[in-house]
Amino acid sequence: MHDVVDAHLQVWNPDAVHYPWMTRDVAAIDRPFRVPDVEPELAGEGVAKVVLVQAADNRADSELMLFQALSCPRVAGVVAWVPLTQPDDAASQLDAWRMEPVVGVGHRVHEEADPDWLLQAAVDDSLGLLAERRLTLDLPAPTPTLLAHVATLAENHPKLTVVVQHLGGPPLDALRAGERDGWTRWSALLGAVAELPNVVAKVSGLAAAAGPGWTPEHLRPAVDRALEVFGPDRLMLGSDWPHALLDGESYGRVWHGLRSTLDQLPGDARALLLGGTANRVYGLPLDDV
Repeated sequence: MHDVVDAHLQVWNPDAVHYPWMTRDVAAIDRPFRVPDVEPELAGEGVAKVVLVQAADNRADSELMLFQALSCPRVAGVVAWVPLTQPDDAASQLDAWRMEPVVGVGHRVHEEADPDWLLQAAVDDSLGLLAERRLTLDLPAPTPTLLAHVATLAENHPKLTVVVQHLGGPPLDALRAGERDGWTRWSALLGAVAELPNVVAKVSGLAAAAGPGWTPEHLRPAVDRALEVFGPDRLMLGSDWPHALLDGESYGRVWHGLRSTLDQLPGDARALLLGGTANRVYGLPLDDV
């Protein structure tokens, strides 16, 4: 049995790092969050390791995560940020971090004004650097355009592992309201992305997608579709803490709710989502915390 891994956890400090998305609408989480703040709940849920994922497209955010990794043994890997539009600078930064637990690179591409930002030639050059270094590319893809771009990137870079965060934003709230058009489109796009063998996805962010008053049954349609097209060996579980606190949800409620959607799976399949896939994709150390 692999260690249980939370593959999508974040830390931030608005006093030291600029987060463009941190506006009045997120006042409830406009304060510092560190791994020790959630340690009791991680222990209570049996989570042995976490992967920290960038919360801003700047170096200061990455340095904050790397400091947390240095001081918190439970942090097994960091998905950092480098300037993908500047391949030389990106390479220099990755070289400087070669002794750090950087396992992937992320970019908050959904915040870019240009919906085709990912398709720039300079970004394409940088993706080759990630593949050479065996680092993942972690991306949010909450729009049909971005999900389609994920497929394009994965096809152009077959040696690069692309990680789709939050299952590409399934419209679970609309599905709860009986609106199926958006769901049908998302389902088809997720299936198309999953045809690329170098794409994996995170079962994360689903509580926010389902909306207030969610139950595990509200999350299950997205999990079932992801299992159908990706299989358990290309899926990993992530809490999306502390974003989950926006809706007043505790870490334990979100994590337990996600885990319960896997109850129907055989033990070996469940173990892949709970740690096996993350360990393999990110190359995490296999020793216990």
